[in-house]
Order: sequence, then C-alpha cells, then structure tokens
Amino acid sequence: MGQMITKDILRTVTGLRKELHRFPELSGNEINTAEKIRQFLADQKPDTLVVQLGSHGLAAVFDSGKDGPSVLFRCDMDALPIEEVNTFSHRSHYQGISHKCGHDGHMAIMAGFSMLLKNTRPEKGRVVLLFQPEEETGQGAAKVICDSKFSGIKPDYVFALHNLPGFEKKAVIVREGPFAAASKGMIISLQGKSSHAAHPEQGQSPVLMMTELMEGLMKIPERSGLFHDFVLVTIIHARLGEVAFGTNPGKATVMATLRTFLDEDMEILHEEAGKLVDKLSAKHGIESKISFTEEFPATVNHAKATGWIREAAGRSGTTLLESEDTFRWSEDFGHFTSKSKGALFGLGAGKNHTSLHNHDYDFPDEIIETGIAMFYHIADQIVKINRNV
Repeated sequence: MGQMITKDILRTVTGLRKELHRFPELSGNEINTAEKIRQFLADQKPDTLVVQLGSHGLAAVFDSGKDGPSVLFRCDMDALPIEEVNTFSHRSHYQGISHKCGHDGHMAIMAGFSMLLKNTRPEKGRVVLLFQPEEETGQGAAKVICDSKFSGIKPDYVFALHNLPGFEKKAVIVREGPFAAASKGMIISLQGKSSHAAHPEQGQSPVLMMTELMEGLMKIPERSGLFHDFVLVTIIHARLGEVAFGTNPGKATVMATLRTFLDEDMEILHEEAGKLVDKLSAKHGIESKISFTEEFPATVNHAKATGWIREAAGRSGTTLLESEDTFRWSEDFGHFTSKSKGALFGLGAGKNHTSLHNHDYDFPDEIIETGIAMFYHIADQIVKINRNV
C-alpha cells in the first residue's frame, strides 16, 4: 500500500486499544480517554493539535502548507453503560461501563493512521484526524461543529467507519445515499388528577389516553402516502402512576423512538406524533408535555465520497460489499455529512461475531489494519500523500 503498516504499528495500536478498553468512559466523561489520545497524538508530531473540542474531543491536523482540500476522518470515543461479562485480561475495570460498540477499536484505527502520517504529509491541503466524544447520545458531533475551534478546520470532505458484526471480517460495506437512519427519543409526560382507588370517578387517570397514545404512535408509519421511505415508531418505556393499590393514578410517561431513513420524513413523523398527542389530550382532558432527546440526523453518503471508498477498497485488496438497504441504527456522523461531502462505511467484524451493544462484545483486532489502510487510501486520492517527506 505504498506506506507499510508495520507489525510495530499494529502492535502499538492494538496495545492502545486494549488499554482504552480497560478504562472506558461514558458520553461526556471522556477525560482520561482524551488525555491518553492527546499523549499518543503528540508523539506523531501533527502540525496542529486541537484539544477540548466540543468538550473532550481532539483533532490532529497534518498540513501540507499548500492550498488544497481539507479532508477529515472521524472516530468516536465514548463507551456504554453495559456491564462486561468477558474475562480476558483487558476487560473493563469499571463496573457497569464497557466498550460494547467498538469505539476503542475505532480510536486504534485512527491512531494507526496518525502513525503513518507522522513521517509523511499531504502534498496539498491537509488531513484532519478527529477523535469525537459523545457519539452514543447523539450530542458529540453537533458540539464539535458548534465549537469555535472547529471553524478553523472547515473540512471539504468527511469520512468515518463503523465495525459491523454479521459481515465478512475485513470487508468494506458501502452504500450511496442514506446509510444510517435518523432517530430521536420522544418523551411524553401526561398529567391528570389522582384519587382514591375506590373512587376513580373523582380523579382523572391518564390510563386510557396512555393506551390510545401507544397504539396510535405505532400506527402513524402505516398511513398511506404520508412518508417517502422507511418509518418506524418503537415504544421503549411506559410508566403509569406508582405502585399503590389504594390510588387511582394521576400521571404517566410514554417514551418512544422515532426512526426514519430520510430527514424530511423525520420532520413529518415529528409533526404527526405531536398532533396525535394534542388530539388525545383534548379528548381525555389530560395535560401533556413533549420533549426530545438523543437526536440523530440521517447519515447520507455523497456519491463522490462513496466512489473514493470503493476505490480505496480496490487499492487495498479489500472485499467490497454494496448494501442495498439503509441501516436502521443511527450515527451522529450525519451532522458532518449534512455540512460537508462525505461518507460513512462499514468494516466487517465477522459473520458470527457478537453483536454490537451485547455484554460479551469485544472489538476484533484483526480488522485494525484494514481500517488504517482504508483511511490512508481515501486520503491519498484526495490530497496525495507524499511518501518522500
């Protein structure tokens, strides 16, 4: 691949991956993770190293000093609130927190890419390696983009990868257009009036509205002609009153995840869900309040960027798989693809590999080299890596 990914590089970043796995940090708390990455990146001598970007993010800039495109590669940093059941030596040291989405492996791939760039530079423009916090909550990308320090980066092109269990190990999975779904968490609080359970007529229980609401939300995607593509509403939690057999409940909460392949459909779904809540509130005389959390835009892959990914797979001798369908899960990388030309691609973790977010998941180190090679060959097409520096 022109610039060798040596055994020393792989040994170093695999060790870093396992160190990051031992000490995972949740979204918004990636303080020690960021410091480990800062120390590692400082050794790679980037032209600029931006820290505390969008809270705990970092960006290493490798600059040619000449006019040209700016291409950004992004990896995520945060872990999940999941108890690890694995017993290997690099298992999580923290109870109830572990890297079950493979972000430790994504950081290792980016770290390996930085080691290749240490003794090279782009012939034109610059390469930016972004370590982004808070992906799991959907807040990190937006915070990075809104940070004044990011205004000096202004990428023309953006790329990221995500490991995908269920696909051939080391295969690259691509799709032009919508790659990952938009989603948002909807929280509906209902307030009626409690009373004694012996006299429910003296109160105003939200139970009937609650049941109609859950059924109605799930039926919105079935409306003919309302949406352009896939739409789904999943009820993920519901609570009515408290456990008190002498009380007719006066309050309730319904939580649902809204999911679409297109941002325009999310706007429609958002509006229709709100109309349903208002209609049922009026019908049952129950006060309602709606809030949203964990909002992810759709990740839409640009045609030109997707083409560069295909070419990089060919250059590196990697199996290329074209996905016919958009993935239903969400990624906050969509904030970047909505502002710059770019693409997210999958990296196969193995057909029988444990699924993401499972308590026994661990990132497969064998795919690190492929990830590094893909990033290198994508960058080389856009800014041409100078191997003679």
